[in-house]
Amino acid sequence: MGPGPSDVPERVLQAMARPTIGHLDPDFIRLMDEIKVLLRYAFRTTNPLAMPISGPGTAGMESCIVNLVEPGDKVIVCQNGVFGGRAKEMVRRCGGEVVAVDDPWGRAIDPEKLRSAVRDHPDARIVFFVHAETSTGALSDAAVLAGIARDAGMLSLVDAVTSLGGTQVEVDEWGLDAVYSGTQKCLSCAPGLGPITLGERAVEKVKGRSAPVQSWFMDLSLVLGYWTEGANRSYHHTAPVNALYGLHEALLMLHEEGVESAWERHRRNHLALRRGLESLGLTIAVPEAERIPQLNAVTIPEGVDDARVRGRLLHEYDLEIGAGLGTLAGKVWRIGLMGHSSRPENIELCVGALADVLASEGRSTDRETALEAVNRAVATGVGV
Repeated sequence: MGPGPSDVPERVLQAMARPTIGHLDPDFIRLMDEIKVLLRYAFRTTNPLAMPISGPGTAGMESCIVNLVEPGDKVIVCQNGVFGGRAKEMVRRCGGEVVAVDDPWGRAIDPEKLRSAVRDHPDARIVFFVHAETSTGALSDAAVLAGIARDAGMLSLVDAVTSLGGTQVEVDEWGLDAVYSGTQKCLSCAPGLGPITLGERAVEKVKGRSAPVQSWFMDLSLVLGYWTEGANRSYHHTAPVNALYGLHEALLMLHEEGVESAWERHRRNHLALRRGLESLGLTIAVPEAERIPQLNAVTIPEGVDDARVRGRLLHEYDLEIGAGLGTLAGKVWRIGLMGHSSRPENIELCVGALADVLASEGRSTDRETALEAVNRAVATGVGV
């Protein structure tokens, strides 16, 4: 129950255990085509370009950046946590010029700050932002931010690593130009693949490059020769066959549940966890309107040893929660409710274990009251 990877369901593990076949085998090519259809469903898009990059979410991130950013391009990078900082570094390594828009860690990106940056830098080509910031638990308004970019004639490049499958993502409706994600969060697949989708404007930017993509492996003009529909695939690299078996199964499970039902499940379970935490005297660090349901940044009470509590949860209860990063290191625990991990029994385990450990650390807790609050919230679907 940390910030990822989430629990992988048995169906996905079994799929990954199937016999490995060739990455140009006709059966595997049919599976690739199904993966693209299922990814369009998850992203809520009709983009022809929807595919997994061979590598984790960071590979999806770097693939989008190296293909879209050319030397000299000015890129507005919104940062309200770790991953905006990572984007800045990648843009610079591509020879791009970074325009920084900074917000406090634990808060959503302020649209007015972005509007100001767009006015001050009308020659910028791309706006980057993180939809759901894994390092802080803050959710930004992707529709508004992408609209600001689009109205200025700029492309939107969106990190949806933690949001895809767990909270509303609407690539077409919101007009997102390029989006990447990861398999190990709310899709509940093993780490190692980075789903991406690019819309028409982003594809035009890639096709119109004046300089070659600096990464041969991530050059979409080459990779698409392998992922293009039809029998005449060109060899690019040996695809991670078994990992793609797992992604296919995970996407089938999302389709069976219904993506909107998955969003609602994550919302309801977040509310149940919140009620249990509040009954223990704990608070979520992010303002209510800006919270990611599947990643909860919980303020560590004064005098409580961060590492010792997490260590005890892991060794005594087989329960992993995450530490804070950057400016929030030592100040918050990051409790994940992602994908297959987002279940009432996990919430009960987490709240009960925290009650026990905090009590033994000298904090006053009422375990039974906290668990009753969780069960009421699970039953009613509301957090009050």
